[in-house]
Amino acid sequence: MADQKPVADLSYKEASQELERIIRALESGDMELEESLESYTRGVELLRSLRERLADAEQKVSVLMKDVDGGDTLVDAGPADTSDELKL
Repeated sequence: MADQKPVADLSYKEASQELERIIRALESGDMELEESLESYTRGVELLRSLRERLADAEQKVSVLMKDVDGGDTLVDAGPADTSDELKL
């Protein structure tokens, strides 16, 4: 795990795939305690980054709708769920 890219340098897809691998590895129960703790810490870091990216994207997303007069109306998206609960 020492040769990992910084989380900020990972694309959203790369971060999400790495998080999935970590979850599977932790669930398998085949890792030593130290490796499990390192993986868990990395997973938390990845999860926080992914949630922040989603929240930022949701704030930027606007749905373009036609109003009754044919004009364009921007409707902001709702906020992201940024709780720290991991849902599998």
